[in-house]
Amino acid sequence: MRMENSAHTAHDCAILKSKIYLYLTEFFSGMSVMAVELGASRLLAPYFSSSQIVWTIIIGTIMIAMALGNLYGGSSADKNPDPDKLYGRLLIAAVWIAAIPFFGKLVIVAVSGLLVVTVSTNFLIWAAFLACMLIFVYPLFLLGTVTPSLVKYTVDSLDDSGKIVGRLNASNTIGSIIGTFVPTFISIPAVGTAATFLIFSGILLVLSVVYFISCKRGYIKSAVSAVLFAVCCVFSLSLGFAFWEDDLAYEGESVYNYLQVREEGDRTILSTNVLFGVQSVYDKSGGLSGLYYDYAMAAPLMADTEEQTDILILGMGTGTYAKQCGEYFDNITVEGVEIDEKITALAYEYFDLPESTGVTTYDGRAYLNVSDKKYDVIMVDAYQDITIPFQMSSVEFFKLVRSHLKEGGVMVVNMNMKSDKSGSINDCLGDTICEVFSCVYTVDVKGSTNRELFASNDPDMLSRFDSKRQALENEDLHNLMSRIYAEICVYESGNGRVLTDDQAPVELLGMQVIDSLITEELDYYKQIFKEKGIRGIIESF
Repeated sequence: MRMENSAHTAHDCAILKSKIYLYLTEFFSGMSVMAVELGASRLLAPYFSSSQIVWTIIIGTIMIAMALGNLYGGSSADKNPDPDKLYGRLLIAAVWIAAIPFFGKLVIVAVSGLLVVTVSTNFLIWAAFLACMLIFVYPLFLLGTVTPSLVKYTVDSLDDSGKIVGRLNASNTIGSIIGTFVPTFISIPAVGTAATFLIFSGILLVLSVVYFISCKRGYIKSAVSAVLFAVCCVFSLSLGFAFWEDDLAYEGESVYNYLQVREEGDRTILSTNVLFGVQSVYDKSGGLSGLYYDYAMAAPLMADTEEQTDILILGMGTGTYAKQCGEYFDNITVEGVEIDEKITALAYEYFDLPESTGVTTYDGRAYLNVSDKKYDVIMVDAYQDITIPFQMSSVEFFKLVRSHLKEGGVMVVNMNMKSDKSGSINDCLGDTICEVFSCVYTVDVKGSTNRELFASNDPDMLSRFDSKRQALENEDLHNLMSRIYAEICVYESGNGRVLTDDQAPVELLGMQVIDSLITEELDYYKQIFKEKGIRGIIESF
C-alpha cells in the first residue's frame, strides 16, 4: 500500500487508461532502437569501415545495453511502478540520441587519438568498440527498460498476461521493422545520418512530452529536454564527419557510403571514409596518374584483341581507369558497373567522366549473372580497405568472370592491401584465382600498398604484352609498361587458402593487414608523442 500512495501508477494518467499509448510507446521505442543501430553503423563507417567486424561490434554492444536495460527496467518497475520514471528515461534517451551526431564524432576522434599512444595491435577493433560503448550503450540501456516496464503497467491479471505481452512484443517488432527500413531507404539517403538521429530522437521526445502534459506534471523536465533537443539539432546538423576539414568540394551520404570530394591542386579526390584510404583520384592535368590505374593499363596490352578492345570495369568508381584507357588506347569501348549511383553522379560532376561512358548501377557479381556479353578485359576494382565483398572474392566469382572473357581475354584485379606475410588476404585471393586461371602474374605498385594481378588462360599473354609495349608510341606509357614488364612476376600459389562462397573470411584476413599498416603508422605517432607530447601529435596532422 505504501508504494501505491507514494508513486504514480498507470491509472493516474488518463492517456494510459486505454493502454493504447503504452502500445504506442513500445512501438516507437522498438523503432528507435533499430534506427539508432543503423545510424550507428553509418556514424562509425566513415572512420572504421562498414565491415562485418564493425557490424559485430555494434550489434554486440547494443545487445549488451538492451539486456542490462531489460534487467534494470524489470527490477525498477517492480520496486516502483511509476510511469513517470519510464517517460523520464525516454526524455534522457531522446536528448542523448539527438546529441550523438555532434558529440559522437568528437568521441570517435578522441578515442582514436587516445589509442594512438596506448594500443599496439587491433587498433580498429578497440577504437570501434570503445567508441560504440561510450556513444550508444547508455541511451540504448534506457530504451531497454521500456518493455519490462510496460509489461508491469499493462498486465492487470494472469488471465490475460500472455495476450498483453504478445501485443507488446508485436508492437515492438512492427516498430523495429519500420525502424529498419526507413533509415536505410528513406531518411539517410534523403537527409543524412545526423538528421536521421534527430528524427527518431524527436519521436521519443514528443512521446514523453505528450505523456507529461496529459498527466499535468513534469513541465520543467519536458521544457528543459525540448530546449536541449533544439540545441542538439543546431550543433548536430552543423558538424560534418570530417569536421576538421573546411575546404571540401562535396560531403554527403548515399545508401552505401559516406562520400567526400576535395580538390588538391590539379587533383580531385574521392574518399569514402575519413580516417584512412582514398577511393579515386583524378589528375586534371592529364597524363599518367602515378597510381594503380596506370599499372592496370597493362591488361589491354596482354589481351588477344584485334580491331577493338572491349573492357568491363566492376567497381567503376569515378571512372579514372576508363578515362585512362580511352586516352592512351585506340578502339577502346568501356562499360562500368558501380553499385553506388551517387558515386556515378559525382563522377560525372567532379571527375569529368564522359557522358558517353555507360555505367550500370548494380552489384558486380549480380551483373555478371544476368549478362551474356564477353569482354577482352575485365577489371575487378571492388576491394576497398577492409570492406572486401566476399561474394566478389570467391572461386565461384572468378569462374563467373572467366566465363565472360573472350578467348585470350585478361582479368586484372586491384588488390590494395599488399603484405609480405604469408597467408595474407592477397595470398588467399591469388591462390583462389589460380584455381580458375592457368596464368597469373602480379606486380606491386610503386609507392603504395596496391598490387595488380593479371590472370588469363592464354599462355602467350606475357609475350604479347612484351611485343605490344615495345610498339607503344607514347614515351611515358612505354617507359611505365617497360618497368612493369621488368618487375612483373609469376604468382606461385600455395601460400594462402582458396576462398569459396561458403567460406571467405576476407574481413578477418583484411583486418590483419590493416592492423599491420596501422601499427606502423602508430609507431610514428608514438615516437612524436614521446618526443613532443600531445602538442606534437596535434601539430603533425
